[in-house]
Amino acid sequence: MARYTNSRIVPVALVLIIVAVAIAALVSITRAIFFSGNVQTTSSQADVSQAELLNTSANRAVRMSVRGAIVANEEFHSYVIAITPSSRTLTTYTGYLDKKVDQQVVLNNNIPAYEQFVYALNYANLVKGTELSGDKNNTRGICATGRVYQFEVLKADTSVKTLWTSTCKGSPGSLDGSVTQLTSLFTSQIPNARSLISKIDL
Repeated sequence: MARYTNSRIVPVALVLIIVAVAIAALVSITRAIFFSGNVQTTSSQADVSQAELLNTSANRAVRMSVRGAIVANEEFHSYVIAITPSSRTLTTYTGYLDKKVDQQVVLNNNIPAYEQFVYALNYANLVKGTELSGDKNNTRGICATGRVYQFEVLKADTSVKTLWTSTCKGSPGSLDGSVTQLTSLFTSQIPNARSLISKIDL
């Protein structure tokens, strides 16, 4: 009788073990397909953005654009700082049609200086964020009572990656880095930048 019972238990136990192994394998495969792939994609996207930022070819540039509160056309102000391997430019604007107030092109930049700058931006997590899409990436009217900051990595005047944030809690945007640190890095590239920016009321 005992021998008969054992002969029935052993096959059942083997079937249960096989089923458990199959379920574990199925779970592992599912995780590999749906989760590991996403992590790898995000990581590879970050690697591409980082490589583009650190590239010092002549057609590369980084740009910061700052927009003030949404007010009357006469009182609306903004400014842009663009840095390339050969130049550094600060332009201040008034009105929504971007009428220039001041433009200062500082002495020609050079590749070693640009390289140091973009590496500093990389350590400050300039490209760490993930770009938003659709309406979530539309900054029109965003943070109407504060400032909007946009940071771009450019290749031949075409944006490779664009991230933004604002001073309004309800509109954090896509930038993960410290806006204070990043703006400081950009303005430090332009002598007298703060005095030029102070001429416009942001």
